[in-house]
Amino acid sequence: MNRLFAAAVVYLVLGLGSGLFYREFTKANDFLDGAPTQLSVVHTHLLMLGFFAMLIFLALEKALTMSASPLFTWFFWVYNAGVLLTAAMMTVHGSLTVLGQESNAAIAGIAGLGHIIVTAGLVLLMLALRKAITASKAQLAASARE
Repeated sequence: MNRLFAAAVVYLVLGLGSGLFYREFTKANDFLDGAPTQLSVVHTHLLMLGFFAMLIFLALEKALTMSASPLFTWFFWVYNAGVLLTAAMMTVHGSLTVLGQESNAAIAGIAGLGHIIVTAGLVLLMLALRKAITASKAQLAASARE
């Protein structure tokens, strides 16, 4: 549970910091207000897929002890790697847009890989969740028989 809480705090700081970066970086570079750039949604991704998701995972952990499964450890690292990779590539792409430079296919490809990794992490989460629910049902059934 401490790991989930620590991750939530890190994502909160990164999410708020990326919002500040977006505002100040676009102002410093006289970027047209309201013009599209991926920088405008990096903070949303970090706050929703990072901070709020970790709070939800923390509540699930408290209720079901999902961390008893090795799948949960795999989920944690895979999911976080995917979210951070995706956010990093969005930051690079958005920064290039603000600077008036072209992005390239490698940046888009790496961002796509980040999304695939997030998806793999969510599959691992669902497997760990199913295992925890099954164990919880078995525990309740055993308690009822006693």
